[in-house]
Amino acid sequence: MRALILCTALITSAAAFSQQAPSSQASPSQAPSSPAPSTIELPPGTHELLLEAKGEGVQIYTCAQGKWVLKGPDAKLLDAQGAILGSHFAGPTWKLTDGSEVKGKAVASQPSPDADSVPWLLLQAVPGSGSGNFTDVNYIRRTGTRGGVAPKEGCTDGESRQPYTATYSFYSK
Repeated sequence: MRALILCTALITSAAAFSQQAPSSQASPSQAPSSPAPSTIELPPGTHELLLEAKGEGVQIYTCAQGKWVLKGPDAKLLDAQGAILGSHFAGPTWKLTDGSEVKGKAVASQPSPDADSVPWLLLQAVPGSGSGNFTDVNYIRRTGTRGGVAPKEGCTDGESRQPYTATYSFYSK
């Protein structure tokens, strides 16, 4: 049953998913170029993609001592057709509409190729936090980010909700 639910969400998105980074070689007379990475790498080993979903929502920032500080996301998880699979909120936590849930802890970060977007992240599932279809998740990867950065200007109080999108990929061993 678990495989059927997750495979349904992956049918369209898995075909487009690629983990191949473009390669380039600089000639000895040129400084090596550093193309933007196409992904943030998982640790060595075999990882099975369980689910890939689009996150669409806001990154919420609160004002603290004149600076914007991340409070957390408030986003929907969508399949390739735009149907709601679940939500993503502070913790960070991802929860599917069937009640499956997992929490993550960031273990790696890299700047987004889009300078006006939140960074790409690799998160490790918090042991014991997975339930239902997310029981076996051990890594969550956030890539393809657009938007979501804190306002550049300072603040005096309040909250700022910055729209963003991202691709969330959930992996097991």
